[in-house]
Amino acid sequence: MLSEVLKRAREFEAQYGPYIADAQRPAFHLTPTIGWMNDPNGFSLYKGEYHLFYQYNPYSCEWDTMHWGHVKSTDFLRWERLPAALAPDEEYDRDGCFSGSAVELPDGSQLLMYTAVRRALSAEGKVEETQTQAVAIGDGVDYVKLPENPVLTEKDLPEGGNRHDFRDPKMWRAEDGTWRMVVGNRTPDGSGAILLYSSCNGVDWTLVGPVDASHNQYGLMWECPDFFPLDGRQVLLVSPQDMSPIGLEFHAGNANVCLIGSYDEATNTFERESVQAIDYGIDFYAPQTLLTPDGRRVMIGWMQNWNTVGGKPRDIRWFGQMTLPRELHVRNGRLIQEPVRELERYRRNKVTYQSVLVGPEMTLHGIQGRTVDMTVNVRPATQEPYRCFQVNVAKDGECVTSIRYKLDKNILKIDRSRSGSNADIVHTRSFLVPPSDGKIRLRIILDRFSVEVFVNDGEQTASMAIFTRQEAEAISFEAVGSVLMDVEKYDIVLDQPE
Repeated sequence: MLSEVLKRAREFEAQYGPYIADAQRPAFHLTPTIGWMNDPNGFSLYKGEYHLFYQYNPYSCEWDTMHWGHVKSTDFLRWERLPAALAPDEEYDRDGCFSGSAVELPDGSQLLMYTAVRRALSAEGKVEETQTQAVAIGDGVDYVKLPENPVLTEKDLPEGGNRHDFRDPKMWRAEDGTWRMVVGNRTPDGSGAILLYSSCNGVDWTLVGPVDASHNQYGLMWECPDFFPLDGRQVLLVSPQDMSPIGLEFHAGNANVCLIGSYDEATNTFERESVQAIDYGIDFYAPQTLLTPDGRRVMIGWMQNWNTVGGKPRDIRWFGQMTLPRELHVRNGRLIQEPVRELERYRRNKVTYQSVLVGPEMTLHGIQGRTVDMTVNVRPATQEPYRCFQVNVAKDGECVTSIRYKLDKNILKIDRSRSGSNADIVHTRSFLVPPSDGKIRLRIILDRFSVEVFVNDGEQTASMAIFTRQEAEAISFEAVGSVLMDVEKYDIVLDQPE
């Protein structure tokens, strides 16, 4: 039986979602049916299809009492919209169904685990939030919250654990057929920690112990953890709050961190070997991964940032989008990300140029558009080093979004200062690129409302949302000094795949 709260949300999205025309959305990046979207939830395989849930407020383009939106796909790009899956309709989750995950159970049902939020007035008159973990079981469309909820509370925390910051469970099935889960918490020093739990049935959970902790080194609360083996290493992804900047590797505020190391399951010991940002752009947070049937580890993230959400245009009907799903690897101790190979099925109208000499700003015939997959290879044209190389996209006489590489400093800078926003928010981000004798390879994925840059075959990525008018579709290239450039450009068209 659907609750009245969930029924109302489903009726609202069914009635008003169709009023948003496809042309008013990204062509191949996921957006909410209507209203607000943030963290991806429950990114998982169920009955041979990829399911994705997301933090959702159908009634407004502002964050508010969280529901779970729901879509599914067979190729990570063409998403079928399903009715909202969860709503805050129980006493223990009355103030929100926060982030969580999903798994397929042996009996063919789908288990969702989420953070249930309840706020109450303390004896001192302060509003305090309590976070617990709850579960629901369903058939891929409709879900029933179990009477055992909440299945994890403050009594299941280690000594010194924090009941106010206890959220974002990520589940997976272990090799022995039992279940594991990591969840974010805070330690007595006030900073974040990741806890590991185990279960035989996905409902009754036992604390194994902490996996890793910030110790005030990488931000405070660690949100949205994911923990998985990859190419012989163990990877821990976290999204820290209140991060202090560290050089050009980590920016301030709500950041993203990848910790790579080794893991001894018998002793629950994770040893760090390297730490890096996951994405170096302006808009990226709260990623989740899944394992495909053919063995690929695929990640998707929220292509937005809490520090920039006030920069949305007026009179919009949706806000928030997901990144392009990315295939992950570990190479030379670094996380490598590349667009899912399924994107290549939708590439059309190939245009290529070889060894183009670039100096002052120039354009190339056939290189333009707002739904584009373009790879640019750059190298010095002479023995004399060039100073910088720049690609300008989503450009007209007034608007432009730029990607600039400064060779002398080995810095790549993305700049959306003139990309359709009048808000005083972060519009630029710079990061270090390993030196390579002036050679750099940029794969730039353009959609109507975003730019994603993959540097040197995915060694680094940088994502940003843009709101430039759709008529701005010119692409130009320029250099201070001279470079030779190869370009391969495709339009992305989501018709039937080739």
